[in-house]
Formats: sequence, structure tokens, C-alpha cells
Amino acid sequence: MANPIVKCNVANCTFWGDGNRCQADSILVEIDAHANRDYNMEAGEEFYEKAEHKDKAQEIKETCCHTFRPKE
Repeated sequence: MANPIVKCNVANCTFWGDGNRCQADSILVEIDAHANRDYNMEAGEEFYEKAEHKDKAQEIKETCCHTFRPKE
């Protein structure tokens, strides 16, 4: 199975690539109700391990990307 193409318009993200393609190995999308959750993990922990839950969004505007990391 081919990797999906993920488009991102946030050019100041570490994972932003040419053609507005996300270069992250994995991506975490949350509902806005969890927008302020901190998924920064200690060294050795998988970034997404603590994000194992299920929620439902009714509309696109209710979602957000937690994969964003600002470029240094």
C-alpha cells in the first residue's frame, strides 16, 4: 500500500516539504476539544502512545493537527 499524500499549508512546521507535502512519519489529528492537550513525550516514548482514544467530529472545522512542530 502506498503512503498517503498529506498536504499542509503551514510552512513554518518542521515537517513541511516542497509542494506543501507533510514529511512526518506519522500524523496525529485531534478534535478541537483536545487542541490544548500536550502530547510532548519524554525521550524514548512514542509521540502518539498517549493519544489512543476515539472521538467524533461532525465537521472539518472541529479538527486540528497535533503533529505541528515549529521550525527552528
